[in-house]
Amino acid sequence: MRILAFLLAAALSVMLAPQASAQQQPPYWASIDEPEARMRTGPSTEYPTMWMYKREKLPVKILARYKAWRKIEDHEGTQGWMHARLLSASRTALVTSENPEPIAMRALPDATAKIIWLAEPGVVGSISQCENGWCLFDVTGRRGYVQVGDIWGDEPLK
Repeated sequence: MRILAFLLAAALSVMLAPQASAQQQPPYWASIDEPEARMRTGPSTEYPTMWMYKREKLPVKILARYKAWRKIEDHEGTQGWMHARLLSASRTALVTSENPEPIAMRALPDATAKIIWLAEPGVVGSISQCENGWCLFDVTGRRGYVQVGDIWGDEPLK
């Protein structure tokens, strides 16, 4: 009986883990999880759409929560409301280098490390292992370290 109770508790904790991450306290990072997502002027479908995002995995800052709605900010500073089901806790970043040239994706988190890929401004990828001014950036399986100054999606949030 104890084993059954343990297995049940373990299964429930696994099933509830994604919900717990969705209940983070703002501000925090998220990404758009649908091919089309509407940003609205307020937290309801009754409010008008102010922007239609057609870019899955685009990073956004979550600034506030109201029931199932999240107030978000995009990389251009535009703020509005999006339903939580359109968002994911997956960490992504957008290449935003002010230089129109591609940024270097390096083999190691070091400015002198070998360049293994280049990423154009506007490219979106997953990020992880962000430390000391570098993040591991993964664009459809092409992985390399990028400097955090060249991406939007990893600045410290207060």
